[in-house]
Amino acid sequence: MLNLPSSLIQSLKSWPFQEAMRLAARYAKAPPAKGYVLFETGYGPSGLPHIGTFGEVARTAMVREAFKRISDIPTRLICFSDDMDGLRKVPDNLPNPEMIAPHLGKPLTSIPDPFGTHASFGAHMNARLRAFLDRFGFEYEFKSSTETYKGGEFDATLLRLLENYAQIMDVMLPTLGEERRQTYSPFLPVSPRSGKVLLAKVTETRPSKGTIVYVEEDGSLEEVPVTGGHCKLQWKPDMGMRWAALGVDYEMYGKDHLTSAELYDAICRIAGGAPPEQFMFELFLDEKGQKISKSKGNGITIDEWLRYAPQESLSYYMFQTPRRAKKLYFDVIPQQVDDYLTFIEKYAAETDEARKLDNPVWHVHGGHPPKPESGLKFSLLLNLANVCNPQDKSALWSFISRYIPAATPAACPFLDRLAGYAVTYYHDFIKPEKKYRAPTEMERQALADLEAHLSANPNASAEDIQTEIYALGKKYPFPDLKLWFQALYEVLLGRPTGPRMGTFIALYGTAETALLIQRVLKGEVLAA
Repeated sequence: MLNLPSSLIQSLKSWPFQEAMRLAARYAKAPPAKGYVLFETGYGPSGLPHIGTFGEVARTAMVREAFKRISDIPTRLICFSDDMDGLRKVPDNLPNPEMIAPHLGKPLTSIPDPFGTHASFGAHMNARLRAFLDRFGFEYEFKSSTETYKGGEFDATLLRLLENYAQIMDVMLPTLGEERRQTYSPFLPVSPRSGKVLLAKVTETRPSKGTIVYVEEDGSLEEVPVTGGHCKLQWKPDMGMRWAALGVDYEMYGKDHLTSAELYDAICRIAGGAPPEQFMFELFLDEKGQKISKSKGNGITIDEWLRYAPQESLSYYMFQTPRRAKKLYFDVIPQQVDDYLTFIEKYAAETDEARKLDNPVWHVHGGHPPKPESGLKFSLLLNLANVCNPQDKSALWSFISRYIPAATPAACPFLDRLAGYAVTYYHDFIKPEKKYRAPTEMERQALADLEAHLSANPNASAEDIQTEIYALGKKYPFPDLKLWFQALYEVLLGRPTGPRMGTFIALYGTAETALLIQRVLKGEVLAA
């Protein structure tokens, strides 16, 4: 793909392009000797891929795509699975826990698969990761820690670290408590007796032989090579070693890694590498502002998000302000969908090239955003569902087709998907919370006038209806015009907030809205 003009590149403000420019500066004088720029993301396969996994890969892919537009250097993206880690406890959400318990301490790839589908627990979780990434169309290369250690790809770097063992200890020991310092070693031997990854005390290093001597579980001394998968590194040294061994140029990590970043860098340099460009992203918060935890279950899973909204909205959510902590709970979903749709419309109408490239949907869609379909927002569909109580999306389409005659599920597939999501979201979140109130006497008079206007003007446009609603709000002595609109939402929709009423009434139908107002004035809606 042709590079963008230099003047255009310098004008770009979106964070993926800013990161891409920072990465390009790394090789401003000469391209990398390995012939490509390497992006990496990491995955801990003791648990299922989750929404954070999606966010890390999606954001890294955005930077990679931006880099492709400003540089001719080829790129690769590795998704690295730490499947050689020793499993320290049985996860709560797995079947057949009795199969796992006897193997605690062993690498994930040496533990039986409790699901019964793969050769090991690690292999099963790796397959789940790859299926997860493939589901979203990510372009990546998968790398297994077990295979990389055992295959010898890390051997030269591990031997270098063994030669510089004292330097690593000088880096790591000041970060540890007094008791932990007594037994700490960056190398974790894989016991040739039990197969466990041991947090063992190393009594001697033998760089000339490429081995360490450590204290086995029974107190005896054992000598093992640090190469060939006979040892793995503690996770902090492992990160720095991996950067050096693979030649990683760019990696993202969550704020919880921030205090360890200097350690990663130091180990990478000791291993003979140059630390990659790094990007720290903030963590997600629940509706109470508390950090989301998988063990607490106080967040949204990716399948839950995709039950109520399209993947594009989730990618848009991940694009926004990654360095700020963001709340992640069900109430944020409709606004994310609407904001995504707004940016799709802005992209289509934009003529300035820099603004197009900085538009979030350019990054969400890898430079190829789709064209807008209908102009209908998700929130409007939710409010439509709110008044017609649909059992499936066909009920919504009966209104949509009348409002936009050219719109059909075949012609507007994204809108069709949104209609389905709207029905699901309505039944799960809106319907249980609907709370109507009776109108005040002044509101009754204003509503009666609105009903009369709609009945007399069945073909009124959305703008005409909106104008009339404003006029009624001014005709009656509402202290604030906002209170008139709030009354419409609470009395007609049973919600504290709502849509632009002119557009909503045009979509729902003037006759249908007039009938709804009649039912409200008779007390039928509140009684129901």
